[in-house]
Amino acid sequence: MTDPEQISDSTRRAATVMVVLNSISTAMMLTGVNVALPEIARALEIDAVGISWIPMAYLMASAACVLGFGRLADMYGRKRIYLLGSLGIVLTSVFTACAGTETQLLFGRFLQGVFAAMVFATNVAIVSSVYPPAKRGTAIGYAVSAIYLGLSLGPLVSGWLVETISWRATFVVHLPLSFLVLYIGVFRVPAEWRADERGSFDFIGASLYGVAIAVMMAGVTRLPSLDGAAMIVLGIVGIVFFFRHEHRHPYPVFDVELFYTNRLFIMSCLASLVMYTATFANVVLVSLYLQYLKDVSPSVAGAIMMVQPIVLTFLSPMAGRLADRVQPRILASAGMAVTSLGLFCLSALNGSSGLSFVVLALAITGLGLSLFTTPNANAIMGSVERSDYGRAGSANSVMRVVGQMTSMGLVAMIFALILGPRQITPALYPELNSSISTTFVVAAVLCAAGVMLSYSRGRTTPEAPAPG
Repeated sequence: MTDPEQISDSTRRAATVMVVLNSISTAMMLTGVNVALPEIARALEIDAVGISWIPMAYLMASAACVLGFGRLADMYGRKRIYLLGSLGIVLTSVFTACAGTETQLLFGRFLQGVFAAMVFATNVAIVSSVYPPAKRGTAIGYAVSAIYLGLSLGPLVSGWLVETISWRATFVVHLPLSFLVLYIGVFRVPAEWRADERGSFDFIGASLYGVAIAVMMAGVTRLPSLDGAAMIVLGIVGIVFFFRHEHRHPYPVFDVELFYTNRLFIMSCLASLVMYTATFANVVLVSLYLQYLKDVSPSVAGAIMMVQPIVLTFLSPMAGRLADRVQPRILASAGMAVTSLGLFCLSALNGSSGLSFVVLALAITGLGLSLFTTPNANAIMGSVERSDYGRAGSANSVMRVVGQMTSMGLVAMIFALILGPRQITPALYPELNSSISTTFVVAAVLCAAGVMLSYSRGRTTPEAPAPG
């Protein structure tokens, strides 16, 4: 493996720009499509449960594949997997934009998620490979800020595209950035990075994890049927067997050793999982509420949906500085409490609610997420020795992706129970409002319960400070 100190400044800058641009691109793709959901549903005659699968197919594929691609990147080259993922996103985005049926669209979204997993598994690893430890935190900070920028731009740009061009344009809006990423990666980043010892690929572990995730999420959407409950139980059993298998394997796709030995690490990871489960579906639910129940245009909906990521963009750096002086468990727990308040406010939305109330509720959840995200990440990294930063960072990414997927699984489950496989028409708006409110109530209660989980993690110590 190339020593970061030996990397040229030009290669280092090119790799940073590549990662930053792709962070913006993938974030725009993730949130921008949510604005187009009502138009997609009308055009392809997709029912309420099918709508929830449009974002969930992408997230399920990403969650199922991210661990395997992370291990393959260590074995065969991080840049290689990264660029293959970027190229795959380009091709599958074009395929999805041209979809003529619900099946084609969901298949395209699933493939997008598979290739996005290649990028998610390698972006921080590439930054860590080109920067020495003393400069690594700043570089990762640029990538995180780029994600927030993409999350902010996605709904606004996509809302405008839906009105002026077509919902299909929301699937390709990020492609100019993707082409630039490919150019930089091929012609401006000559180095490659992989693990010093290749080892072997754990096909059993990767398959156990991927199949368990897929079965569990498919079961969620089949509730309250008995086979749906059985699939969920089967998925959970699969995850348990996955942990047991990885604990014994010499080259695991996911090093679970820390989950057996470090309470602070375990509780911080669980807090992250709870937070992303409770909050990720916000943008989807708010998009449906605004465009169906409030009958606002996609561009206005996109502008309103920007509120939460914009608050995150501005307040997260301040929360990071606070985390250097205040115990992360205090800040993160306060953030979960504030977020729970914002979710309870969103649960009160109905057809007569003012748009200013929606903006206020999203600002509150944004404030809570700001107080939680950076301090909790610092707690995860600060709970381990420097030699374990890679494992801890991987675990944090897995918690985020699985939490996002579980959040959409929660939406799919509640929509299946209340709305069922029916197209959303004005006659169905009361049930849609009930589905949205119920989901926000469940998320708020989950987040409130997470406060105690977060606070009980224990204290970080001066000997194990958060990096950066």
